[in-house]
Amino acid sequence: MTEVLFYHLQQTPLEQVLPSLLERSLDRGWKAVVQVGNPERLDALNGVLWTYSDDAFLPHGTKEDGPLEKQPVALTGESENPNGAEVLFLVDGAAPGEIEPYERCVLMFDGRDEDAVGAARGHWKALSEGGHDVTYWQQNDAGGWEKKA
Repeated sequence: MTEVLFYHLQQTPLEQVLPSLLERSLDRGWKAVVQVGNPERLDALNGVLWTYSDDAFLPHGTKEDGPLEKQPVALTGESENPNGAEVLFLVDGAAPGEIEPYERCVLMFDGRDEDAVGAARGHWKALSEGGHDVTYWQQNDAGGWEKKA
């Protein structure tokens, strides 16, 4: 079964958290897929990953950048695993679909958005009942992560 991690963002926005998690995935030798819930966010997220740090490079791309199967980090608005990734990041309200091809699924949601929190609760329940190993990480006041469940 796929390991599922819920990341409850409270202090730091997605645009600041996602790059470091992607870097950690690549450091493990994993490829990643980032699936957005709103395809119009692809360009903005793509831009963030190009400019988040002057000292780092995060290889990534969208379909507009070329074949996704060649990207270590594939950005998409669809439920797909075009690059044979080991880890799936679900952001901006993307719902878990077919997660079994992945070793890990990371569902990130904004704790200041009641709709996002409600959706995450529903996903937690469904994935738990589906037999997946689910954990819940909440951001603390300092921006660090604490395992809560």
